[in-house]
Amino acid sequence: MATVSKRPASGPRQLTRVGERLSFVYLERCTVHRDANALTAEDAEGVRHIPSATIGCLLLGPGTRITHQAMAVLGESGAVVVWVGEHGVRFYAGGRALNRSSALLEAQATAWANQRTRLDVARAMYRLRFPDEDPAGCTRRQLLGREGDRVKQCYAEQTARTGVPWHGRRYTPGDFNSGDAPNQAVTAAAQCMYGIAQAVVTALGCTPGLGFVHSGHELSFVLDVADFYKTDIGIPVAFEVAAEGPEDIGSRTRRALRDRINSTRLLDRCVRDIQSLLASAGTGQPEERDHVTLLSDRGAEMAAGRNYGDQGAAGDATFGARDVWTQDDMVRHGVIW
Repeated sequence: MATVSKRPASGPRQLTRVGERLSFVYLERCTVHRDANALTAEDAEGVRHIPSATIGCLLLGPGTRITHQAMAVLGESGAVVVWVGEHGVRFYAGGRALNRSSALLEAQATAWANQRTRLDVARAMYRLRFPDEDPAGCTRRQLLGREGDRVKQCYAEQTARTGVPWHGRRYTPGDFNSGDAPNQAVTAAAQCMYGIAQAVVTALGCTPGLGFVHSGHELSFVLDVADFYKTDIGIPVAFEVAAEGPEDIGSRTRRALRDRINSTRLLDRCVRDIQSLLASAGTGQPEERDHVTLLSDRGAEMAAGRNYGDQGAAGDATFGARDVWTQDDMVRHGVIW
């Protein structure tokens, strides 16, 4: 097995695009290790191999142990890893971007930093979820009221469609079993959707904390994105699973949701949705290579990794594309200093 120091990091073009990956893989009560570029999950029944580059989000449930080498290949492939407790309650997550560009991150920060554009994106998010309504001119309070009404309507429609009784959302943090069957299914679906949303947000290089509807939490933007698909995927799947019975409802919800996500190509849709929402901030498609520059006056970019102490103002024009390419190659090999 090649060690981390001997194996070069994969470039963006070598990695599976996030929209083409498996939505998530859930493991519990096993040891996760590495065999070449694949993950292995070993339990009492044997060893299973999982191609690491095809995973969007790896959910590690109770009883799992993961080795340093397994985390290394997951980091190289750009997968998000989420440690979860019983029934999928999130503990900790980590991951890295699949692209090397900060274009979407800068667009997100630019739109978030201005109250007017932040509200514009919130309205666009509502329009994305409910295209039959026009939220133009709505205040934040009005958007929240409309969203609440539409979610209540969704619950009523799913009750009528599946025959599962609904007595309102009931969830006690840390006590999964306190809810009835449909509430447990909705909770399980929500936890999976949060992991999937974080996988896409992280893969695109956005920051999870700068939300446009949610605020004040490290995962505010992740919560925003997960809500995009609450009423057309998450809640309907939860009610369908609850209609089949209350037994093992958490794991059955995860499997049903994974199948629905894959059949609807939700990851690809999620990528397009985030990119279109942030496009108004002036970003284009991220570059698929390492590209680091220094900002100079009037927005000009200069090659990084150079000392400009003795160049003066006239030196700005002496550094062209070749210097930037040389710098990009230095970044890839970790010699930026």
